[in-house]
Amino acid sequence: MTGMDRAQVVAGLDTEFGLFADLLDALKDTDRDAATRCAGWQVRDVAAHVTANALDSADGTIGTRTPDDQARALRDTPPRELAALLREAAARLTASLARLDDRVWQSVNPRFGRTVANGVLTLWYDAFVHADDIRTALGHPRTTDGPGLAASETWLRAELQRLGRPHAATATAPAADPMAFVLAASGRLDPALLGLDHDVNVYSVR
Repeated sequence: MTGMDRAQVVAGLDTEFGLFADLLDALKDTDRDAATRCAGWQVRDVAAHVTANALDSADGTIGTRTPDDQARALRDTPPRELAALLREAAARLTASLARLDDRVWQSVNPRFGRTVANGVLTLWYDAFVHADDIRTALGHPRTTDGPGLAASETWLRAELQRLGRPHAATATAPAADPMAFVLAASGRLDPALLGLDHDVNVYSVR
């Protein structure tokens, strides 16, 4: 998927959750009400969703709550408590994933129509882009390289292939900027600004 093996992907997700928890620890109370580019969501909602995603995954209940349900459930939880919940859930999830063998890793979950590997990569992508949502909302320096970006780009291109958009899956942003591609492909930047077709947005309806 990303040029990484199973152990590296699991470790990458664990690291990304740790970075997100660090971001939560650094939030001020006034930061929580800042609007984000996620429609209708403040920083508190983004933080709650990512934490709940980790909790649901660790509990084996992922998919039973919508992102909005997850946000509502934890949006009033203080950032430091969210950070602690996220670290605890990430530890449990990582331990569970570490016990999987390659056969299970590549097997398709009939409930989601995705392999376990793709599901873990989805979580990694989700945490990475939502961390960028928070940093952008607060005017903080952004992360524009590293394994989280590579994992996100890989997931988005795989998702475009899954959606039957092979041309969009091979598109590149100007100067081959992977972060610009990730923002456009995840609906966070107008693809037209990069000279890309709207089909590059995995959330667009054809």
